Amino acid sequence: MLLKTFGWSFAVTVIGLALAGVLWGWKGLAIVGILSILEISLSFDNAVINAGILRKMNAFWQKIFLTVGILIAVFGMRLVFPVVIVAITAKLGPIEAVNLAINDKDKYEHLVTGAHPAIAAFGGMFLLMIFLDFIFEERDIRWLGWLEKPLSKLGKLDTFSVVIALAVLLITATTLATDVAHGGGDKSATVLLSGVAGLMTYLIVNGVSGFFEDKLEEDDDDEDGADGEDGADEKKPAETAQLNGGAPRGSSGATVVGLAGKAAFFMFLYLEVIDASFSFDGVIGAFAITNDIFEMALGLGIGAMYIRSLTVYLVRQGTLDDYVYLEHGAHYAIGALAGILLVTIKYEINEVITGVVGVVLIGASYWSSVIRNRREAQGGGAGSEEKTEVTSGV
Repeated sequence: MLLKTFGWSFAVTVIGLALAGVLWGWKGLAIVGILSILEISLSFDNAVINAGILRKMNAFWQKIFLTVGILIAVFGMRLVFPVVIVAITAKLGPIEAVNLAINDKDKYEHLVTGAHPAIAAFGGMFLLMIFLDFIFEERDIRWLGWLEKPLSKLGKLDTFSVVIALAVLLITATTLATDVAHGGGDKSATVLLSGVAGLMTYLIVNGVSGFFEDKLEEDDDDEDGADGEDGADEKKPAETAQLNGGAPRGSSGATVVGLAGKAAFFMFLYLEVIDASFSFDGVIGAFAITNDIFEMALGLGIGAMYIRSLTVYLVRQGTLDDYVYLEHGAHYAIGALAGILLVTIKYEINEVITGVVGVVLIGASYWSSVIRNRREAQGGGAGSEEKTEVTSGV
């Protein structure tokens, strides 16, 4: 199972490192290896979030995520995106931007980092909305009950998360963006516009995918009502087996929706925007190691492959159903990353800090899940759920 899921990642790693050694020698090999590790450490929480969404899709869209999705992630975000940013900010043509990236690496790095305030505002607002919508939502299982319970009550107010996000954006634009570290000068207007664009992107993509998902569920309910109880029972195991690599996994099947068609397409777009938002800090942080776009794309691309494979592994193993607080930890890590991205508009924050924060939060949520499972196995059962949500959090 492990080799089947991570086989392509292992193969890409061997080929990528060999190519780096041939093209750039031992130094290039080391740089590509370091960038790969950087990408994996920064994006582990991305895999958990992706798994929570991907498990709703059918097998076909899982394959699309692994094929077309990885091309977008590696070549689109790690290679093409920085060049596009340079072309837009420097008002250059595509060929001129590529020529600059290859022949004048210092200027290219300066232009990309100069665009950081706009990139951070867009990505920060998109990720912030994911975090806010999660913590303001009423849910049966809570990790930090003392915090999540009152916040879920506030979330009953319509558009409350949007109001909070806009307030954060206004504070960021009027404080952190008035004298930025990257490029200098007042970037408040740029940050405000980019942040609004990130917010709008989230509302559009998430809203459209949610609309089609709800419509698909309504159609399934209508079909189940027409076919009767037996038809519904025959359909579910097939969908569950499809998503879990051919074998149903008990509780994991209960959460499977098996999205297809338009619903899955917009959910796929949502996944790609999430991946793009996560990759912003990795791309910018990579310049601390190298300003060669090909070394950068190769190293970050290898890391992105492992995140894709890890996402599918979590889905097929039913890990999110077995360790119920993992999604909570990943969303808190998203909230932390959103805050860090906004703060980096003015202040430098080492990528190691970003990676450590994410690993600590996910590690804590995993351990809390283990404690909860042990309690339930010892006979605590559902009756201790209210106690668990308060005491198992860290």
